[in-house]
Amino acid sequence: MQKSETSVLDKSNIPSHIAVIMDGNGRWAKNKGENRLFGHQNGVGSVRAVTEEAARLGVKFLTLYAFSTENWRRPKEEVDGLMQLLAYTIRQETETLLKNNIRLFVIGDLDSMPKESKDLLNESMNITAANTGTQLNLALSYSSRWEMVNATKRIADDVLSLKISPEDINETLISSYLTTKNIPDPELLIRTSGEKRISNFLLWQLAYTELYFTETLWPDFREPQFVEAIIEFQQRERRFGLTSNQLQNKK
Repeated sequence: MQKSETSVLDKSNIPSHIAVIMDGNGRWAKNKGENRLFGHQNGVGSVRAVTEEAARLGVKFLTLYAFSTENWRRPKEEVDGLMQLLAYTIRQETETLLKNNIRLFVIGDLDSMPKESKDLLNESMNITAANTGTQLNLALSYSSRWEMVNATKRIADDVLSLKISPEDINETLISSYLTTKNIPDPELLIRTSGEKRISNFLLWQLAYTELYFTETLWPDFREPQFVEAIIEFQQRERRFGLTSNQLQNKK
């Protein structure tokens, strides 16, 4: 990590929850004359680097958009390769999670995952459940619209069964039906590769999240780039609908 970056990082103002859309693996591989899976394989190094740096800095929650519900529509060869890579990575990295006091959690439709991947993920979550450091949330077979539809169905079922009444429905209740019900909303969202869109990721949770876009492709995104994103976050004024004067008066 470069000294110039760490020297301006305010360690007392680290976001408690950072979400990341890990984009650019395919373009990175194409630039090197390789297939897309080669890019995904090299992106694993960035996952490891960013996760360990988040733990070192004291980030409480790190959510990585690893595989969307829409990604199932990609070519079968790529999807099969990604599932194999996921299984291999979970096997290899669980010990690293333990060493860094990181607990693993999955948001998304875990039941739609291949049995091997599902079993390994559940095993890793159980093994790391007692860890008290950073919680690494992998968004797998996840999309925000899928999440919202499922939450709406469950709320409707509970209204019909008289567990709740329509008058009970508010923002807090809706949040409690989402896959992130025990996770605070992200303070910072990072998207790599230069794309500037949310791509069906945490639409409800990102209501007041600071967005950071970088041209860096995911396999090249490591600790210095992660710190740079946090530094820019620290330079922003988060008003949540208030004016700057109101914020100053609250201090």
